[in-house]
Amino acid sequence: MNVSEEDPQPTRRRQADRSAATRAQLIAAARGLFAERGYAAVGTEEIVRAAGVTRGALYHHFAGKEALFAAVYEQIETELTEGMAAEAFAALQNGGPWAAIEVGSNLFLDASTDPEVQRIVLLDAPAVLGWEAWREVAEQHGLGLTETVLQAAMDAGEIDPLPLRPLALVLMATIDELALYLARAPDPVEARAQAGEIVRRVLGGLRERKG
Repeated sequence: MNVSEEDPQPTRRRQADRSAATRAQLIAAARGLFAERGYAAVGTEEIVRAAGVTRGALYHHFAGKEALFAAVYEQIETELTEGMAAEAFAALQNGGPWAAIEVGSNLFLDASTDPEVQRIVLLDAPAVLGWEAWREVAEQHGLGLTETVLQAAMDAGEIDPLPLRPLALVLMATIDELALYLARAPDPVEARAQAGEIVRRVLGGLRERKG
């Protein structure tokens, strides 16, 4: 190869790095604005100014504001799931499967008191993306973890064997509804206590041995 010719591989890598950095800037800027004021109150021009990029860059990476919002929602769900998985794994190692179930359930309720999670994940996402899309993303991130800890609890004899998928879906739906309740509650402290007691009772019902 002629030494004066630039190797295309490093050039492509630099371009990919710049593209990834621009996308990350847009997501970070939009995330802060959406969390502060909500989806409807934020315009694309404001997002590109906050990100320090051009409007064309936004539409190069995303079809529009809704697609950018979906990326923000996906990022938060990923962070929540990774955090809960780490804590649940630690609880599994130290206290067993049942401890992992309790820890994971309460961690999500705790996260649901965070203003960013409330605004983006619980209030805006179902309205902007639609209920089905909202549930689909939540299940993509949380269903596998929920099934894993429930299966471990069944294998350990801590709960009776039950059909795994529907059990995981019912548990997730219960916690999701409690999270939505927390996001709208006028008294967050009281609501969190109520949600914690309901989860304790629901989980306790799974431990009631039959026969």
